[in-house]
Amino acid sequence: MWFSIVSQDIENSLERRRSARPAHLARLEELKRLGRLLVAGPNPAVAAEDTSNAGFTGSIVIADFDSEELARAWADADPYVAAGVYSRVEVKPFKKVLP
Repeated sequence: MWFSIVSQDIENSLERRRSARPAHLARLEELKRLGRLLVAGPNPAVAAEDTSNAGFTGSIVIADFDSEELARAWADADPYVAAGVYSRVEVKPFKKVLP
């Protein structure tokens, strides 16, 4: 089943994000390799093409897990959680309708 993982960043999270990013992306690449990743990406702090210095306000991951408990465990083990990037993480079932 699909689950949405919506995370909210702490204030001024950019440096923490940068340090944990390689490990964070490696986990997403593994979901992609397994065919379990629908979409993933950050929420930029500004609406611009180049957001490299503006920072981010959160992230969204929609991925396939066998249960909500497994989705929560995966989210809790995110390197961004360990690095203190996120202030809050919500895991909810997701129903893909379109496209």
